Amino acid sequence: MTDQPTALDLPMVDPLPAATRKYFDVCQDKLGMVPNVLRAYAFDIDKLNAFTVLYNDLMLADSELSKLEREMIAVVVSSVNKCFYCLTAHGAAVRQLSGDPALGEALVMNWRAARLDARQTAMLDFAERLTEAPAKMDDTHREALRAAGFSDRAIWDIASVAAFFNMTNRVASATEMAPNPEYHAQAR
Repeated sequence: MTDQPTALDLPMVDPLPAATRKYFDVCQDKLGMVPNVLRAYAFDIDKLNAFTVLYNDLMLADSELSKLEREMIAVVVSSVNKCFYCLTAHGAAVRQLSGDPALGEALVMNWRAARLDARQTAMLDFAERLTEAPAKMDDTHREALRAAGFSDRAIWDIASVAAFFNMTNRVASATEMAPNPEYHAQAR
């Protein structure tokens, strides 16, 4: 793997539209970098905008799921899929949001080794099952989430976050997208 956002080496639109430049500037200010996934999508501004709108809605909008829980789902799905980009980026987010580097590492390697409560265990079990065998999901899996205290809306959010990261894992793996080096040292 290289430090390039994608092995496909698609060039960013030049010049970037003002709104995109502003978004990248916000990323630089808040994160200290522009994530390579955004740079990779910047070959097509419509695709970049669709990606960021869906990501921001799933990961940042109001939900019964906390930001940490959504990041935990991202890591577990990415662990099943062995997506280097997302394991690195979202593992860093789990470390940062939880204040617990061990939690981030456990989720990356084997989420069942992490210290989790019953709610988190049910949520991550569902995300893992959905990733491994989506056609085998049935009401027993949803009932396990309800028994752990999740509403039908929260179940929708869990499924949506897991589905999104299944898609992004496949794009990242298919294009050999490399994570920004800065992620490796964050929140350790």
